Amino acid sequence: MDKQLTDENLEAILAKLPADQPARQPEMRQRNVQTYDFKKALRFSQDQIRTLTRIHENCARLLTSYLSTLLRTYVQISVASVEQFTYEDFVRNVQKKSILGVFKAPPLQGSLLMEFSPDVTYIMLDRMLGGQGSTAPVQNDLTEIEMSVIERVFINALGTFEEAWSSVVKVSPELKEIEVNPQFLTTSAPNETVILVSLQTKIGDVDGAINICLPHVVLEQVLPKLSARHWLANQKKAIESHEAIALEKKVQNTRLDVKAVLGRSSIDIGDFLDLKIGDVIRLNESYADPVMILVDEKQKFLAQPGISKGRVAVQITDVQEEGEEYNEL
Repeated sequence: MDKQLTDENLEAILAKLPADQPARQPEMRQRNVQTYDFKKALRFSQDQIRTLTRIHENCARLLTSYLSTLLRTYVQISVASVEQFTYEDFVRNVQKKSILGVFKAPPLQGSLLMEFSPDVTYIMLDRMLGGQGSTAPVQNDLTEIEMSVIERVFINALGTFEEAWSSVVKVSPELKEIEVNPQFLTTSAPNETVILVSLQTKIGDVDGAINICLPHVVLEQVLPKLSARHWLANQKKAIESHEAIALEKKVQNTRLDVKAVLGRSSIDIGDFLDLKIGDVIRLNESYADPVMILVDEKQKFLAQPGISKGRVAVQITDVQEEGEEYNEL
């Protein structure tokens, strides 16, 4: 028998159905999306930045040693960051009263910058001019004497830059000028990409920064050498060269036993025991024969006997190819 579907039955059926659920969307792979400013093109690879970081970690260690000796106080310098910016951004973020050293580093083309933050500059001047250097002094305009003092610090700091970069390229840094207003600097175009190496600096209880600005146009010719593989190969060569120099120095300071043998002879033991003052032992060699020179009991040279400045001496006349051990018997 057919049953008629009433309104009550229809409502009961609908009540038992699950509530409407939103349609499931197909799963999509999550992607990390980063904004990119095409006006600020990144021209250094991460591999090159890592190499630059290693180079300036060495520079930081050398600067720590130099400033500790100069200021005779606790100094700690470490690499805080190595990033790429536009030159315009670098200039905009230079602290007021910072001291900027413009320098060249032949054979690299162009100019580079080293910045001493105000706290670093004035605490160094305070220490070098007789102060305690426990707190940062009042930051007034620098006098001519203070500028002369800080110029010498810049010149010596460039020596550490030269040594740190020696594993990549032999440079000869030369300070060109010191500037206190970054707006007057025209070393690079505003949109030129630069590497900014920020060195966190602590002198006594005072914190500051030393920044090094490396324009892309300056580093362009050595970019292939900034790969990790090339840098590590150069480091290995430098270590081997250093070890060779140290070994050569030790060898040069080694003492050798050198003897000049005028001749040989053999006599009976009885004759030997009967020797008296004035007796003569005849040698097997003639007076015209060369004298044998022994180095650590090995035949090394032939020489001619004589007198030099009133003292008995020998003059080398020949070098033996292979030193043979000398047997006195």
